[in-house]
Amino acid sequence: MDQPIRMKSNGQISVVLNSQKKKSLSKELPGPQVVPKVISPEHSALREIEDELGALVGMEEMKRMIKEIYAWIYVNKKREEMGLKAKKQALHMMFKGNPGTGKTTVARLIGKLFLKMNVLSKGHLIEAERADLVGEYIGHTAQKTRDLIKKAQGGILFVDEAYSLGRGGEKDFGKEAIDTLVKHMEDKQHEFILILAGYSREMEHFLTLNPGLHSRFPLVIDFPDYNIEQLMEISSRMLVEREYSLSHEAEKKLKDHLIWVKAVLSPSGFSNGRYVRNVIEKSIRAQAMRLLMLNSYDRHELMTLRSNDLVFDED
Repeated sequence: MDQPIRMKSNGQISVVLNSQKKKSLSKELPGPQVVPKVISPEHSALREIEDELGALVGMEEMKRMIKEIYAWIYVNKKREEMGLKAKKQALHMMFKGNPGTGKTTVARLIGKLFLKMNVLSKGHLIEAERADLVGEYIGHTAQKTRDLIKKAQGGILFVDEAYSLGRGGEKDFGKEAIDTLVKHMEDKQHEFILILAGYSREMEHFLTLNPGLHSRFPLVIDFPDYNIEQLMEISSRMLVEREYSLSHEAEKKLKDHLIWVKAVLSPSGFSNGRYVRNVIEKSIRAQAMRLLMLNSYDRHELMTLRSNDLVFDED
């Protein structure tokens, strides 16, 4: 005969032996074990960076990658303490993605994390582009590139639109900059971190310009474009930070415009979060002018952006 089993709310199991007599045997179960969620103080660096990452919209792959990097560095230190082999790994990175997807912001966070973990002695970020690396005559480029690497010692050298270094052909000095970077990535690989950033397709071609480039970037992170809901969330966070809000009509107008502009512009021509920021900042200025003309300054109006305040360059 089947013996129905019923669970009581007090953590006991009641086994019904006879449905008519309903005699029961009870067995006390141990209470649920609560696993503490408090992160060990030695992992405070990860906790602080996670808090900052939590403020960023999307970027799930990047967030996972940063946790993996943290875990690898931490466990490597534990291996050293136990006398196990723990060869240092180069941490040079490549960021691939369209404009406004958060590449520079993430580079700064990585610098802060590595400083807290004693991977970098300073953790600062040196931003550079082609003009900062490429000189005007033979030998000038190598010197300019070495000077930038020297400034980045103990921190990160972040080269945006790195593919532009290879656009000038064989006689262009950009190739000299690439060769100099490759040499110092090897010679000083544990003294600074090089992050090259740019559009996905262009960066793939860039890697073919020097046979030593591809193998020197063990960490490649893709930064996908934001979808409409993520762009709206970015706008909402920007407005909250500035103590503004959109009226219902303004919110609908912004969403409809983002749907349209993403459909019209090419992926590389749309600047994602940067585009939203520019719209918000222009709209705040337009609202200020409207309120000035109306001579109306009550609290609600000071905080509300209306649909006619939204300013789009495409209009």
